[in-house]
Amino acid sequence: MSTEPPNSRGDAGFLAELQALYARVDALYADWRCPTSTECCRFGITGRQPYVTSIETLAVRSALARRGGPLSDNRRALPILMSPERERVCPLLDRKQRCSVYQVRPLGCRTYFCERADKGVGPSRPQLREITRELQELAARHQLGGDAGRPLLRVLDSGWGG
Repeated sequence: MSTEPPNSRGDAGFLAELQALYARVDALYADWRCPTSTECCRFGITGRQPYVTSIETLAVRSALARRGGPLSDNRRALPILMSPERERVCPLLDRKQRCSVYQVRPLGCRTYFCERADKGVGPSRPQLREITRELQELAARHQLGGDAGRPLLRVLDSGWGG
């Protein structure tokens, strides 16, 4: 683990490290295919949502800023259930059923695949644990306590606070 003090290199350096880590993860899942059902983006249906670290929050916040801010309600995905409050659609999912920050989507979004996915070989559990450890170490260097994952919806609801 690095002995650099948190945030000593600036956010750009941390974001570059995060992108390199994401590139490795994407390569591990290169032979998997997603049917783009957006089921994983419908947290009420799956009962799951990704937990994000401080550096992942920064990446998403930066991507949203580049596109002009968070999606307005009229640009977000519509619920598919009759009871939208139970569905809890990820607010990053747009009306075209696409992730509006796909290139910087969190690790949890990169590694979760529904039962409809065409699963390839993929990484082993030890490889995933190592990647998670690297992400946590990066986040801890980025911000004191940044390695403590927080539910994505809670981070989004709190005005993108880290």
